[in-house]
Amino acid sequence: MTHDAPDWFKDSIAQLNDPQNLRVWSIIVSLFGDLAQKPGDQISGGALTRIITPMGIKPEAIRVALHRLRKDGWIESARSGRVSVHYLTKFGRSQSAAVTPRIYARSAPPTQAWHLLIAEDGSGQSALEDALLLPQYTSINRTTALGQGSGGSSAARAFEDLLVVTASDLKAPRWLQSRLFPGDLVQSCRNLEQALTTIAPALRSATEITPVQIATLRTLIVHHWRRIALRHPDLPESFHPDDWLGEACRARVFQLLDTLPQPSPPALDLATGN
Repeated sequence: MTHDAPDWFKDSIAQLNDPQNLRVWSIIVSLFGDLAQKPGDQISGGALTRIITPMGIKPEAIRVALHRLRKDGWIESARSGRVSVHYLTKFGRSQSAAVTPRIYARSAPPTQAWHLLIAEDGSGQSALEDALLLPQYTSINRTTALGQGSGGSSAARAFEDLLVVTASDLKAPRWLQSRLFPGDLVQSCRNLEQALTTIAPALRSATEITPVQIATLRTLIVHHWRRIALRHPDLPESFHPDDWLGEACRARVFQLLDTLPQPSPPALDLATGN
């Protein structure tokens, strides 16, 4: 982090940062998914370094992570004059677009009808595994999945080897709540909600904030929320354990993102002098 960074920025990074659990390649995926997901969007190497290094991540680690993402087909890199630029591949954009609605949903989906898929122990489990590849299904145990919607004849036809049971009123026992919302997920959500609550006053009152500082803060907020949002199933409140702060955390995330409007990739390059 540069020595001339204001105290509120340093303090905000310290609240949001978790160096032991930051995978650099995953941070870069969050960054591009938030700031440069559209075709033609690209971020220079200089801007990428200035955004990520305040998190305590060294430039060498960024280069290693970019190499991995190129190898995995997520990122392409090219030269533009004297600088390197990086951008999502078609595959990378499609993967980012697939989870964007879940990450950026400002409220939980409304409660609706539900159905259970129940497999025969053993031979029927492959059909259940196929169902769990679809985003509307959540695993209950190795023979049961919970699905959004009433199920009806379409589900019965699609999963003819499974028992389809429609349920309009669901209540989850504590053992199921604990399985669906494990302790580490509950704690991660609590930690993020507390960090966002702590830094909110300083962010709202900040009078001078650069595009790169905005990008750093947005990346950290989106990254932590992304890791939570993609792990917890969209289930009715009756399935939530008493200590689950998911909706409070969601509200905090978007309150702060609204105070940190997305800088465009060209604005980031201008800010870094590229």
